[in-house]
Amino acid sequence: MDKIDMCNPSMVSTSHDVEDSWDDEFQQLVQTFPKDKSFTGMNLYFFQGFWCPSIVLKAVISCQKHFQAFDSDIIIATLPKCGTTWLKALTFSTLYRNQFPREKNPLLTYNPHSLVRFIDYDFYFNDTCPDLENCTLYQPRLFSIHLPYASLPTSIKNSNCKIVYLCRNPMDTLISFWSFFSRLRGEGFEPVSLDGAFKMFCQGINEFGPFFDHVSGYWRASEEKSSKILFLQYEDLQEDITSHLKKLAMFLGVPFTEEEEKQRVVEEIAKICSFENMKDLEVNKKGVQTFGYPQETFLGKIKTYEIPREAFFRKAKLGDWSNYLTPSMVVRLEKLIQEKLENSGLTFKLFSKTSKDITSTK
Repeated sequence: MDKIDMCNPSMVSTSHDVEDSWDDEFQQLVQTFPKDKSFTGMNLYFFQGFWCPSIVLKAVISCQKHFQAFDSDIIIATLPKCGTTWLKALTFSTLYRNQFPREKNPLLTYNPHSLVRFIDYDFYFNDTCPDLENCTLYQPRLFSIHLPYASLPTSIKNSNCKIVYLCRNPMDTLISFWSFFSRLRGEGFEPVSLDGAFKMFCQGINEFGPFFDHVSGYWRASEEKSSKILFLQYEDLQEDITSHLKKLAMFLGVPFTEEEEKQRVVEEIAKICSFENMKDLEVNKKGVQTFGYPQETFLGKIKTYEIPREAFFRKAKLGDWSNYLTPSMVVRLEKLIQEKLENSGLTFKLFSKTSKDITSTK
C-alpha cells in the first residue's frame, strides 16, 4: 500500500504522483479543465465551477456517477477548516447515542474522521464503485463530503436523505486553512505566505472554493428545502451549543426526550465533543489519520494519505483572524462579504473589536 504522506510536506509532488497514475482517457479529460496551484502547493482543477484538488478529482467524478444515496442517509457537508471535525463528532454522538453505552462513546477511542468517512476522500479514493451497502458501523449511514451543493451526486440531491451543512466566517476560515497547511509543511521548508494565501482566497482559488459560492449554494438550497438541509454556522454553535444540538437532533429525526434532557444528555454530548476534551484525548494527540479507506487492502496496490491527528485541533477561537490579518486585508474581505452576500439574507459574525458584523441587505 502506497502512502501519500501529508505530514511530510511534499504536497507539490503529491499532486503529480496522483496525476501520473491517471489513465490516458482521464488524462485527456482533465486537459480540458483550467488548472492552477493552491497556496498549499496542491494542483487544482476548475471543475463544475469549483476548484477541485487533483488528489481527489477522479474520486469526485466517480462518486458523482456511482454513489447511490438512501433516503435514510445523513450527509455532513462543509468546506475544509470550517469545523468539519467538530460537526462529525456532534452528529455522530447525537444520531447514534442510543446505539452504544453513554460511557463508551466511540469518540473516546477513535478520531471523528475514522467514525464518519468522506464519500470521496475515503470510499471512492481507490475504488470507482465501492460496496457501500453496509459500510458504516451504525445505521442510518452517516457520510461527509466537501463538494459544493451543485456538484453533489444527483442521488443525494434527488433522494430524501438529509444534509447538515456547517460554515464559518471567511476570515477565521482563511486563517484556519492557512495555519493548517503551514503546520503540515514541517521544518526545513519555506513557510506558506499569509499574503499569498489571502490573495488566492479572495480570488476564490482554494480547495473546493470559491468560498462564497460554496456557502451561498448551500444557503439558497436550505431556504428552498429546509426539511432536507440544515444550515448551521460555526459561531452560533460556539455561542449556544445546547440549543443547536437540540435543533440538530430534531432535524435528524432523533429528538432528545424529556428524560434525556433531565439526565443532561445534551450537555454530556456537548462536553464530550468540545474542543478542549477532544484535543486532550490520547487518540487525537498521537498518530496519524489515514484517508483512502485502507481497509480494502485486498484490492492490491492502494494509495492512501496521512495527516497527524493533532493537526485537526488548533484553537477553535472565534475572531482569531484579528491576530493575523492586516487592516487592509480586513477591509478587502469586508467588501467581498458585502458584495457576495448582498440581497442573500445571510450574515457572518466576525467577532472583532475593529469590525462590525456584515449584514446583507434583504
